Amino acid sequence: MALAAHDVPPPSARDGLLPGVAARIEAFFIVHRDRLALVHIGMFVIFVAILFLPLLLDRPPSDAGVFAHFTVFANVALWAVWFPLVFLSVIFSGRSWCGLLCPMGAASEWANTRGLRRPIPGWVRWPGTPIVSFVIVTIWAQTAGARDHAPATAIVFGSVLAAAIVVGFLYGRNKRVWCRHMCPIGLLLGVYSRIGAVDFRPKRPQPGGDDWTERGVCPTMIWLNRKTESRHCIGCFRCVNPRAKGGLSLTLRPPAEEVATVREHNANLAEVLFLFIGTGTALGGFLWLVLDSYGALRLALGNWIIEQGWYWLGEPGPIWLMAAYPEAGEVFRWFDFFLISGYMLGWSALAVILLGALTGTAARLARMAGGSGSFRTRFVELGYQFLPIAMVSLLLGLGGDLFGGLQMLGLGDGGVRALKAALLALSAVWSIVLGHRLLAGQGIVPSRRWLPLLPGAAGSLAVGAAWYPAVLGA
Repeated sequence: MALAAHDVPPPSARDGLLPGVAARIEAFFIVHRDRLALVHIGMFVIFVAILFLPLLLDRPPSDAGVFAHFTVFANVALWAVWFPLVFLSVIFSGRSWCGLLCPMGAASEWANTRGLRRPIPGWVRWPGTPIVSFVIVTIWAQTAGARDHAPATAIVFGSVLAAAIVVGFLYGRNKRVWCRHMCPIGLLLGVYSRIGAVDFRPKRPQPGGDDWTERGVCPTMIWLNRKTESRHCIGCFRCVNPRAKGGLSLTLRPPAEEVATVREHNANLAEVLFLFIGTGTALGGFLWLVLDSYGALRLALGNWIIEQGWYWLGEPGPIWLMAAYPEAGEVFRWFDFFLISGYMLGWSALAVILLGALTGTAARLARMAGGSGSFRTRFVELGYQFLPIAMVSLLLGLGGDLFGGLQMLGLGDGGVRALKAALLALSAVWSIVLGHRLLAGQGIVPSRRWLPLLPGAAGSLAVGAAWYPAVLGA
């Protein structure tokens, strides 16, 4: 028997902010939950069309408008609308994209229902697997020219879609192994969903800390009664049953509430490392395009390679790995591939070293100020203070086409610069405020928080300053 809206508990029985709004949202999705399969099918068709239909069309003229050629429309839809808006949606709706709309996750789960259902291997469950996946796909998209060339877009995103289907076919039992353990976009949305205003809370919470299990209705294998964090919850509403005494219910909360109290929500080192790595990777992916220092480095290394006689590095590489589009005036050599990859990895390593050192210093100062917990506990908790500035870094670096779209809508160069500067400033301030709240959670009295707060504030300001070329370049 289908659930109806009146089955949802009244607002008075619900925790969190705006219980009436949460009740209405929950009621809507409960009533229409059975129709989500049709939504997934529709999104899959749209996604496949955006990826592969441009391959059947002629290359658009350089001055073609968004609605004058489907290839241009597909590029804008993917890079200027879909990626940045999905990324920003975590603030308001958590990881709901993954559960309600994502065609990759739905395809992976469908394959799982018809697959081999093998046990999930340890290398898939390793916390570093989605970080490696994120770095590989991010660098690959840069070297292949996925932003500018329809074939590269199809190759990169088509390969990720194929990987999701293969993983779903091989591992798990009616679950989304890909979404929980391997998806680079899922990791991105999951970590930042911690600052989201949406949470699904257990009606009957059990002690023991957040854990996973292949038993139960959750497609991402959350142990429902022990759920304490938002990262793996995709907002699919399958665990929500108002008639049941168990399961989860939808609640609304202030943004970043989970981060400010992250000690109670399964804080972990892998997420903090991802914040550092993601920030550096996004910086490197942007700065190699705009800094004169990259051109000088390329020239110096190129001359040295010629002196060594390594002429094979000057040969064009395969189109599936790097841009090889002579008709568009862009052909990468093996030298370009290695240099771009190394440059991005170098910035990633620099971010890890700098932010890690500053976080370690803050953790030691927090102990001197009376902070509770081990050094590792304090380090991991204080690493989350960089979440807002890291989020804006990824928006500027990987979702930067959003600002180009705003220019097309008439915002102008000055308006775009002001918007970017405001986003960086607000995110840096938000990071500093989060650091202050995290230190409060460690038991440090207000009068002694300023000193351990300084390293984190310096790190946030340093990241903001590194993005100054993005502000200038509008």
